[in-house]
Amino acid sequence: MGYPGHVLPAQPRRSGADIAVSIVVLVLTVLFGAVAAFLGVFSLAFLDHCPPATCSVDGAVNAVFTALLAAAGIGLAGLVVTVIQLVRRKTAWPFAVGTFVLCVSAVLLGGVGYTAAVS
Repeated sequence: MGYPGHVLPAQPRRSGADIAVSIVVLVLTVLFGAVAAFLGVFSLAFLDHCPPATCSVDGAVNAVFTALLAAAGIGLAGLVVTVIQLVRRKTAWPFAVGTFVLCVSAVLLGGVGYTAAVS
């Protein structure tokens, strides 16, 4: 509705490519997170033979779980921002790609921390 004689502006069209790329990248982010969680917990399962002089089990556990929690938080925030952009009919794929890159970075930094703790 509006005032009589007032024409509402047309909403911008949704880009099919933007929606497709956003969805595909967000699904890849979730799959990457699932694989990272599996590998992170799997890597902790074999710390039985960790010599106390050169290895910190607590450091390895903290590195893995901090990285996974950071990646989960980044992924959730990126999902929300991407969906908001799509609902507002704005370009959303950069947010989805940024979410994926930040999640990969968080997991890689966790891997560096894990390696430092067990070496």
